[in-house]
Amino acid sequence: MCDTLVALGSATKSGATLFAKNSDRDANEAQIVEVLPAQNHAAGASVQLTYIEIPQASRTHTVMLSRPYWMWGAEMGANEHGVAIGNEAILTKVPPGKAPGLIGMDMVRLGLERATSAEEALKLLCTLVETYGQSGNCGHPQAARFYYHNSFLIADRTSAFVLETIGREWICEKVTGTRSISNTLTIGEDYDAMSDGLEALAQTVGWTKGTTFNFLEIFGAKVLSELASGPTRWRRTTACLAEGRGSLTPLDMMRILRDRGKGASGNPSWRPDGLMNGTVCAHASFGPARRFGQTVGSQVSLLGTGADQGGDRHFMTATAAPDTGIFKPLSLDPAHLPRQLASRPSGTFDTASLWWRHETLHRAVLKDYAVRLGAFERERDQLEEEIVEKALGTDPATSCRSAWDTADEAMQKWLRIAEATPARNGGSPAYRFHWHRLAQKAKFPT
Repeated sequence: MCDTLVALGSATKSGATLFAKNSDRDANEAQIVEVLPAQNHAAGASVQLTYIEIPQASRTHTVMLSRPYWMWGAEMGANEHGVAIGNEAILTKVPPGKAPGLIGMDMVRLGLERATSAEEALKLLCTLVETYGQSGNCGHPQAARFYYHNSFLIADRTSAFVLETIGREWICEKVTGTRSISNTLTIGEDYDAMSDGLEALAQTVGWTKGTTFNFLEIFGAKVLSELASGPTRWRRTTACLAEGRGSLTPLDMMRILRDRGKGASGNPSWRPDGLMNGTVCAHASFGPARRFGQTVGSQVSLLGTGADQGGDRHFMTATAAPDTGIFKPLSLDPAHLPRQLASRPSGTFDTASLWWRHETLHRAVLKDYAVRLGAFERERDQLEEEIVEKALGTDPATSCRSAWDTADEAMQKWLRIAEATPARNGGSPAYRFHWHRLAQKAKFPT
């Protein structure tokens, strides 16, 4: 379960494109944040993806990736040419393939490694879908198998596209202004192009040729999408983007990624227990949909800075739960990777990795969410604003390491504050038991 957003220059304060994504997966499914340098590859070389091997490109670009530790592919990322891509799981009337094959996260990484623009990435992903289809388990091996089709939001410094796919078929829409996608089909009657076989596939699920072609209505699995709160979150992110349209900033995108939905508004005792209820910032709980409803990584990218089209700025949490974490600048120069990313996390707790060290704070807060988060939330916002403003005004290669060190120190301080705050409202028995089982699987200290 994920949410991906974009605001083109006409909708932002700086005139540059803003891209953002929350990656929601199993609560123990740590993500590796890494920067891979550009490379030349020998003629005839191949590359091993998560499940299959395909021909390698002659050159791959410098990329920043956030990927589940066990996958080759990525949930989200950006490249040296100002291209950013995120994908979403979508469930439709057409069952997804289960045989090990090309998965959506592989396509995200391939698009970033091989494309120099959003349009080029769009064409590449369409070709990949038509050539290889899509299939295979995308769920955390520690948890449960999860199969799905994929939608993508593809952006660069001047343009963006939504691509929604089913098997080997696809449909796309060019973005104007602002746009978001979630775990639901979002393209209806208005689209810019589709694959040659999509109409034939539509006829297999009841569409009559010659009538209005509405992709969402024809293929949408409404009950499954609602259970995953995809339509609710899509409406929520769409509304949040519309409210700020014309003046959106990176900090605004970060606030949207922390949004807890209308249910939490004005409710000081709200906690992430039970159903998802449209929370963009998601925390795992009991129930089928909630098993994949934990935000385990977040990204906000500013692609270009108005007239200066080379001034990309990227911000990553490199942790779960953006409400207990903080966004930090990341340079695409591998030589300036912060020390906090040197140790790669896995599905088992270890104090060496930033992702798992942050989990000690995150899971301490969940023992009384409203009170413990409230103890440092204001300080979090103030520190993040200082870090972001400094990063926007300086070269990220020279400022990112100090920002990550500052955020690391703050995380340790907030853990002490959280643990010193009495926990009186730990949630329902089912909610507490779910997190207890997660801790056991990850060998997380309780």
